[in-house]
Amino acid sequence: MSDYASPPCLMHLVDPASGRLAPIADRQQWTDVKRWRKAERERLIALRLAIPVQERRQHAQRIAGGLDRLLGDVSGKVVAVYWPIRGEPDLLPWIETLHTRGATCALPVVTEPRTPLLFRRWHRGMPLTPGVWNIPVPADGKDVVPDIVIAPLVGFDRARYRLGHGGGFYDRTLASLAPRPRTVGVGYARLALCTIYPQPHDVPMESIVTEEAP
Repeated sequence: MSDYASPPCLMHLVDPASGRLAPIADRQQWTDVKRWRKAERERLIALRLAIPVQERRQHAQRIAGGLDRLLGDVSGKVVAVYWPIRGEPDLLPWIETLHTRGATCALPVVTEPRTPLLFRRWHRGMPLTPGVWNIPVPADGKDVVPDIVIAPLVGFDRARYRLGHGGGFYDRTLASLAPRPRTVGVGYARLALCTIYPQPHDVPMESIVTEEAP
């Protein structure tokens, strides 16, 4: 087994202007990047879970305020949100306000591995059923196409590339939608990275909102 490649060993491959990783000709280098991402996911999720519950609630309130400032009037818009897991910002109270402000909310649904997500209409009171990883999904809502996608972050970098859970569902989905919806990543400021070593299949967010600033 080859030695683990730490981030400094790969920084020479990153374009400082775009933050994108230069094309990798060596298969071993890409293997090292994937191993680094896996290790970072584990570290960042542990860091996220270590945040006290009350502090996470306060952060979620600030993130909700940042989203309101960023998005403005959402009346008539389809807003894809998410069900929080493993310490992700709990935006369910904010989602309720979207419904009262005239937006249609939707939750992501995984149908098969390595396929784009579906987004299914949902608001509080509509029945949910366990989906992939036991994440609740709407049991019978209508499939909709989002105008805005709010995506949770495991980590993120200065070029607004998102480190997710590794399934590639959001990248695959955003690449398949035309026109592409407005994309906003949400997470905690302490999850910031210098780079995620983005590849051609990685899709950057238009904006990142944390508890510190949009």
